Amino acid sequence: MATAGNIHIPPDPGPAAWDAILPLRQPFAPLVQEQQADYLVIGAGFAGLSAARRLQQLQPEARIAVLEGRTVASGPSGRNSGFMIDLPHDLVSSDYAGQADVDRRQTAMNRAAIRFALAAQHECGMPAEAVDPCGKVNAAATEQGMAHNTAYARHLDALGETYQLLDAAAMRALTGVDYYRGGLWTPGTAMLQPALYVRGLAAGLQQAGVGIFEHSPVCALEPDGDDWKASTPAGSIRAGRVLLAVNGLIQRFGFMPGRLMHVFTYASMTRPLNPSEIRQLGGAESWSFTPADPMGSTVRRISGPGGARLVIRNRFTYDPAMEVSARRLDTVARDHQRAFRARFPMLGQVEMEYCWGGRLCLSLNGVAVIGALAPGLFAACCQNGLGAARGTVSGIAAAEQAAGATQTLLPDYQPEAAPRRLWPEPFMSVGANTYLRWKEWRAGREL
Repeated sequence: MATAGNIHIPPDPGPAAWDAILPLRQPFAPLVQEQQADYLVIGAGFAGLSAARRLQQLQPEARIAVLEGRTVASGPSGRNSGFMIDLPHDLVSSDYAGQADVDRRQTAMNRAAIRFALAAQHECGMPAEAVDPCGKVNAAATEQGMAHNTAYARHLDALGETYQLLDAAAMRALTGVDYYRGGLWTPGTAMLQPALYVRGLAAGLQQAGVGIFEHSPVCALEPDGDDWKASTPAGSIRAGRVLLAVNGLIQRFGFMPGRLMHVFTYASMTRPLNPSEIRQLGGAESWSFTPADPMGSTVRRISGPGGARLVIRNRFTYDPAMEVSARRLDTVARDHQRAFRARFPMLGQVEMEYCWGGRLCLSLNGVAVIGALAPGLFAACCQNGLGAARGTVSGIAAAEQAAGATQTLLPDYQPEAAPRRLWPEPFMSVGANTYLRWKEWRAGREL
C-alpha cells in the first residue's frame, strides 16, 4: 500500500487542447479540512465520473465525492482523441479484430457505454458537440491499408455488423483531398469533444449533489478502521468504499507492479481555419478517421466550440516512468506537421496551435483491472488505449460491484484474468519501443 509522499502524478506533456479551445469555466474547489463520504472516487476522467454517476443512480442518497489531482478535463480523458468506439478495436492487432466471442461481448459493453454517455449528455444539458453518435471511418491511404479494411470487413461480416466500404471518390468528397484510397464506415461510434463531455458530466454530477474537488491529489491512501482515509495536501476524506479510477497510476498506489504497460500517444490541433481556408479545403465540415493500420494517423475535422480545426494523432512511445521530455514533444510536433502537410497540401500556411501527449495503460493480454483490490477498495483501471468506451465500462462495472448492485447496465460483463507479468527491464522498454518503431515503419503512408 502506498504511503504519504510516493503517490506522484506525473506531468502531462503539452497543453490539454480540447479544454483550451473551450470558454473558461467556474473551477471546482479543492478539498479542504476533513470530510466523510459513503463512496470516494479517485480520478475525474471517463472511468471516475462514470463510476460516480452510476453510484448515484444506484444509491441516490449516498454521499459521493470525487477527487481530481489536477483540473477536470486536463488529464488523459481531456487529451483523448474523442472516439467512443463500439466495435472491436484491438490496438495490437493488424486490423483491430480479435476473437469473435470476446469481440461480441466487448461490443455489447461498448454500446452500453455509449448509451450511458448519451443519457448523461441529455441529463446534464450538454451541447450536441459533446457526444455525437455519427459513426466513424477506417481510412486507408495504401494498398496495405485497403487490405486491413478488407480483413476487418470479413470480421464484421462474421459478427453480423453493419458497415459501408467507401472508394477513393467518396473519401475525396468527404475530406476534400486525394490522400485516401478508400475507407470503411461504421455507424455506431459516438464522437466526443472529450473536454466538453467530461466538463459537462462533472458539472452535472456536482449539481446533483456529488462533491467534485479539483487540485486535490491523493498523497496517501490507507485503511482507517472500517473506512479508508485519503489524504490530500489540504484535507482528507474518510469513506467506507473507495474506487481507484486512475488507469495506469494504480501502480503508484501499490497495485499491479510489473504488470502494466505505460504508453504515450500524441496529437496536434491546428489553429482555427479562416473562411478562405475552409473553401480551399472543401469536403464536409466534420468527419472522423481512425487509420486502417492501427499504427497510422487518426485524423479529425471538427467544427464546434473553438472553430473549424483539424486534428492529427500518431506516434506511440513506451515510457514506464510515465513522463516524456519537452524534446520528445518537439520531435513529435514536427512529425505531425509533416503528416498534416502530406494530407492537406492546400493548407500549407496553416500551423498547429497545440501539440500534446496523453498516457495510455495497456496489459499484455488486453485485460482491464476492475473490481475489488482489498475490502472496501475497488479498481476501474487499465483501459488498453480505449479510454472513452472502456473507461466508461470500467467505471460502471466497478461502481456496480462497490454498491453490491443486483441490476446491471452491463449484462455481458465477465471478470477477466489478471494482467500478465511484463518482461524485466531494460528488455521490456527496449523490446516495446523497437516493436513500436517497426510497426510505424511498416505503416508507411498510413502514418
